[in-house]
Amino acid sequence: MQEDAKHADHVNVPPRWTTHRGGTSPVVGTAIHDGHAMRPDILRTMRISEDERLREEDPFTGQTIAGLSNRIVFHQSRFEIDLNRPRDGAVYLRPEQAWGIDVWREQPSEAMVAESLAIHDAYYAMLQAYLRDIEEQHGRFVVLDIHSYNHRRAGPAEEPTDPEKAPDINIGTHSMDRERWAPVVDAFVDAARRFDYPGRKLDVRENVAFEGRGEQTRFVHEHFPENGCALAVEFKKIFMDEWTGQPDPRAVAALRDLVDASVPALERALREVS
Repeated sequence: MQEDAKHADHVNVPPRWTTHRGGTSPVVGTAIHDGHAMRPDILRTMRISEDERLREEDPFTGQTIAGLSNRIVFHQSRFEIDLNRPRDGAVYLRPEQAWGIDVWREQPSEAMVAESLAIHDAYYAMLQAYLRDIEEQHGRFVVLDIHSYNHRRAGPAEEPTDPEKAPDINIGTHSMDRERWAPVVDAFVDAARRFDYPGRKLDVRENVAFEGRGEQTRFVHEHFPENGCALAVEFKKIFMDEWTGQPDPRAVAALRDLVDASVPALERALREVS
C-alpha cells in the first residue's frame, strides 16, 4: 500500500513551471511565487492551512506578465520550495524562515527536502539556459522579477501598513550595478508612475519595503554581469484582498497593462546602457 501511494504521488506530475519564448523583445517577466500547487507527500506533513499559504504566496502575479512574449511562471507553492531563497534556505524548516509560521505537523524527511532542492537546481539550470538564449539573440536584456506583498498583516479590520513604508510598487535594486543600469531602473519607475491606474497614479519607489535581495535577481546579476539587468518588482496587494484571496479583476488587468506599457521604455533604455 505505501509503495503504491508513494508511486501515485509521482504519476502524471504536472509541469513545475511554464515558459514562453518570443523572438521580438529582450524583456522577460517571471512570477516565481505565483504557484499554489503542492506535492502530495509534502502536503500530508504540513500544519499550515491552505488559506495561510495563499496569504504568503503571490497569486495573480502570473497574470500581470501574461502579455509579455518572454515569461516564466512557477506553479509550485513557495512553501514547497522557495526559488527566491538561496539553496540552503529554500525549504522553510523553521518558523523564523516563514514569518514565524509553524509550517510542519512533522518535519519533512531528508528525501523530501532533497526532491524539493532538486526542483530549485533544475529551475536555475533552466533559467540560465533560457537567459543565455535571450542574450545570444538580443545582447542585453531585462528581467522583471514580479512579486507581491501584504500590507494588512495586523488583520483584515485593522489599519494597513503606513503608506510611507509601503509603496504601491517597490523596486528592489540591491544586487545590481545601480549606476550602470540607471537608465533601465529609471525607465521602469517613470513608466509605472505615469500609468493611469484605476482612479489614480501609483506610488512607485525604490528599496523601501524591500531591497531586491532575493536569489533570482542575484543569480541574474552574477551570471550575466555585462548584459542582464533584473528588477525585483513588488506590487502591494492593492489588487486583491490578502485575507480572503479574492482578486479585483479590473486591478489585475491594470497591472498587466502597466507591465505591457513599460516594455517600449525598457527596450529604449537598454540601448542607453554603456
